[in-house]
Amino acid sequence: MAFIPDIEPVRKRLAEVDAQLSRSETFQNKKLASDLSQEHRYLSKIIQLYETVTKLQKQEKELQALLASESDADLLALAGQEKENLTKQSETAQHDLMVAMIPPDPSDSRNTILEIRAGTGGEEAALFAGDLYRMYMRLAEQQRWSVELLSGHPSETGGFKEIIFLIRGENVYKMLKYESGGHRVQRVPVTEANGRIHTSSATVAVLPEAQEVDVEIKPEELEISICRASGAGGQHVNKTDSAVQLLHKPTGMIVYCADERSQQKNRAKAMQVLRSRLLKQKQDEEAQKYANERKQQIGSGDRSDRIRTYNFPQNRVTDHRINMTAYNLEQVLDGDLLPFISALQKADEEARLAEFLKQNVNT
Repeated sequence: MAFIPDIEPVRKRLAEVDAQLSRSETFQNKKLASDLSQEHRYLSKIIQLYETVTKLQKQEKELQALLASESDADLLALAGQEKENLTKQSETAQHDLMVAMIPPDPSDSRNTILEIRAGTGGEEAALFAGDLYRMYMRLAEQQRWSVELLSGHPSETGGFKEIIFLIRGENVYKMLKYESGGHRVQRVPVTEANGRIHTSSATVAVLPEAQEVDVEIKPEELEISICRASGAGGQHVNKTDSAVQLLHKPTGMIVYCADERSQQKNRAKAMQVLRSRLLKQKQDEEAQKYANERKQQIGSGDRSDRIRTYNFPQNRVTDHRINMTAYNLEQVLDGDLLPFISALQKADEEARLAEFLKQNVNT
């Protein structure tokens, strides 16, 4: 990989960020200070990698000159071996530099809303939706993330027709964005008397949490309905008008929330979900503009796409986007998702790197 990008724009931006961080008024805005500090770390990493690359390349040239002028066989052998090691280190450093220079997803550091819905398969699909919910809960525990339930519609057999929850923590969206799509399960349902294997499905939507500054929702764009909550939920259910349904007129999006006893809390949670859906829609529309040029990229996935199959008879989990299969289904459903997440991140990274090189080489 011989291409080395122009580092001067990075140095210039780093100097600008340094200047902003040196001003006391910057820290009066916590979000601005946090964003600038994060950008400073990102730019500093690029500079450091660039300096590593140039240092290794200089050492390679010096060794090449030594090999051209030296006649001692033993010294030539040692220098040749050292040059081979330096070349490998240089190629690795160049690759890391290229990856670091790819603009990061601005949503990677956001908290994340997950929406899981039962698909085809009736009660078995609802049970599978519950399995996926528990899988992500176990992953959240392992990563020391916190989880807040926003809305849930339990099924009669203990699963979920729909469940929506917020996960807070470090790099939540960065790790979970590849989970969005259709998940399929193949197993013998508990209600199956003849032992036949059934195929059921559930969909997962992964939404970066939106703030009010990200999406403007005007009061006249909303139709708000208040009603009594129904279903499991305690003695207050069906006795107080606490459930809230929001209709966003421009898009037709509907959000229903009834998990809290307070109407105000349900409305706040519903608004939280609506803002995040609108932000994701906005991001998807932007991404679609470049979809034809980015066919190989492992995107966040559309819910209509089948991304993963969980096969119980074979103890198998297969991710269809990267053709990765693991034979530890029980562990995966217990939250052991990191091998899949890492592989998906790597595949996306390589696809984005290929696109970056295509756009920057010979320009």
